[in-house]
Amino acid sequence: MANLSPSAPFDYNSTRKKLLLTEYGRNVQNMVKYIVELPSKEERNKYAQVVIDLMGFLNPHLRDVADFKHKLWDHLHIISDFKIDVDSPYPVPTVEAIHLKPEPLRYPHQRIRYKHYGKTIELMIEKAKSIDEPARKQHMVQAIANFMKMAYVQWNKDSVSDESILADLRELSRGELKLEDNVNLNKVEFRQQDTKARNNNQRNNNNNQRNNNNQNNRNNNQRNNNNQNNRNNQRNNNGGGRKY
Repeated sequence: MANLSPSAPFDYNSTRKKLLLTEYGRNVQNMVKYIVELPSKEERNKYAQVVIDLMGFLNPHLRDVADFKHKLWDHLHIISDFKIDVDSPYPVPTVEAIHLKPEPLRYPHQRIRYKHYGKTIELMIEKAKSIDEPARKQHMVQAIANFMKMAYVQWNKDSVSDESILADLRELSRGELKLEDNVNLNKVEFRQQDTKARNNNQRNNNNNQRNNNNQNNRNNNQRNNNNQNNRNNQRNNNGGGRKY
């Protein structure tokens, strides 16, 4: 019987050395540790090539990566904690290059006056204000107003008057961009209503098709029942004249 005395040490993963690259497992890390301690460089090169082949076999997805052999040799150096001394066909990576941290990403902190219009509208308004040609400027202002109305309807899911859009346009441009009060913007709210109407029509068509299929099934069942009754009556009539 095995010795289970309280003094016998137990081998838990928590008591083992931390895995540097978990995707290769502990056996590969132990092999690399054994290679590091070999006295002959010739032996280290020979065994290192065997471990490289094993690492590629354990992670076949690396074969789809460009320069996957280079990546395997880099992983070999990382697993050895950069202590292995072998003739690598690629430049030996350094600790600084592997653990290089990127610069913190700066997120834009900009105040958007009307969030349902977005920041793009403000940039478009500033661009339109710098246009000198009157006809081109008026055309761009018209396009901006149409875009504002579309954005408003998508955000609020409701209709909006042209006067409200033009008022917001004057406010965002500080009174520099204007349109005539009688201008007609694109009626984007009606597009949504048309979409809802098309969806309702499609739903009604599906319901009608389903009802027709159910009616056809009932007719077929009724026809089958009638045929079965006729066959039973015919069989009974034929049996009535039979002599025993």
